Amino acid sequence: MAIPAVKSGRYSCSQALSEVKLSSEDLISNMLNRKWMLRIPDTKLHQIMLSPLQGRHRDGTFGKISFVNKAYPYFGDHVMEKDRQHPSFYVVRDDLLHPLVNGNKARKLDGLLPLLVDHSVTDVVTCGGCQSAHAAAVAVSCAETGIKTHLLLRGEPPEVLTGYNLISTVYGNVTYVPRYLYAHRESMLKSHANLVAGFTGNVVQCSDILETFFTKQTSIALNLGQMDACTNVENHTKKVLIVNEGAGDTVALLGVIRLVEYLCQNHLLGKERPMKLVVDAGTGTTAIGLGLGTLCLGLPWQVNAVILADTIDAYKQKEKALISDFRTQFGFHLIDHCINEVKGGVVHWEERSRRRKFGNVLEGEIEACQQIAQQTGILVDPIYTLAAWEMATQLSKEEAYGRAEVVMLHTGGTLGMFGLAQRYKTYFHNLKDGASPAKVADS
Repeated sequence: MAIPAVKSGRYSCSQALSEVKLSSEDLISNMLNRKWMLRIPDTKLHQIMLSPLQGRHRDGTFGKISFVNKAYPYFGDHVMEKDRQHPSFYVVRDDLLHPLVNGNKARKLDGLLPLLVDHSVTDVVTCGGCQSAHAAAVAVSCAETGIKTHLLLRGEPPEVLTGYNLISTVYGNVTYVPRYLYAHRESMLKSHANLVAGFTGNVVQCSDILETFFTKQTSIALNLGQMDACTNVENHTKKVLIVNEGAGDTVALLGVIRLVEYLCQNHLLGKERPMKLVVDAGTGTTAIGLGLGTLCLGLPWQVNAVILADTIDAYKQKEKALISDFRTQFGFHLIDHCINEVKGGVVHWEERSRRRKFGNVLEGEIEACQQIAQQTGILVDPIYTLAAWEMATQLSKEEAYGRAEVVMLHTGGTLGMFGLAQRYKTYFHNLKDGASPAKVADS
């Protein structure tokens, strides 16, 4: 039976998707039959209803729209009966996975951490910005499994440690790197990893342990379950692993694909209903993982990623490179034909509504985050997840007359608000008075 295509036509090769789904079921099963950092892939799903603002208020970031959070939505057949007066979208609450390691950071590390333990990795070297959620996530996750982390953070130390910078400093060993050196990330990471390894240790890449894993997998069955943090002990020779910025490695795709497999269960989003998934894109790895999971499982889902840190062409190049590595390492050559058929690849890359240099906050965005928090209880940040919320809001209004449901993946990152409050004091000044978003807009 042909799988229904998304209205936009990007996933029109339904027959090819069906063939890939049938041919790759065993490959997916084998690929996901492994140890995981997260004991279960479960996550909460909330439904956000859009309603007209009541009273006399000027238009804010979202115009005359307010949000209502339905925390326990029903995913029955009647969901497809659109409420054109009150369109809605779903939010995958991955921001609730862990108090410090949440969102896409947890998903990226989901398949990686058990490999580090199994291969007796003693130290991890990675890098990020001063308020890097990735660096903090690596530090916390590794500490929970007995692995030491060495974090190279771009720029100068702040006067006061807050947010992810504070967490990184508490859980890991932080070194601040001048920006001119940080610009050459690959050589910077290798140099520091060699320094940590010393004369007796050795340095490995994620690709190295993946290759070893697949060599051993033919003769050794993996036992599912919790990781054993006792594998690494102090008297072992140092084995230092380099994790790229943002965990943008092939192994990071595994946890995201596992999430897609969880979400497409019949009692949740299902496999037949057209979906438009929305995610913010830093490195783009999460979006590519969503796209690959959708493709390999033969789902009629379209992945929309709001780019934040580069050009659309650069993200497309990253997509091609990561998919090429994925095919090679996991044996999914069966997806080649369908990728060629699907115009533009597995991800639909979009510019954010208001373009700016990465890391900058624009006027009105803090108030928009405040409005969402007060009306729904969901915290988004102006750098990453606000962009996804804005797109999900727009798509939900467009799809009020369409077939597809809109689903936003909340990628976490909310501790970054502390660092932003340091940098953008004037934008947070109005919040001290406890003014509502509407009052702030009227002032």
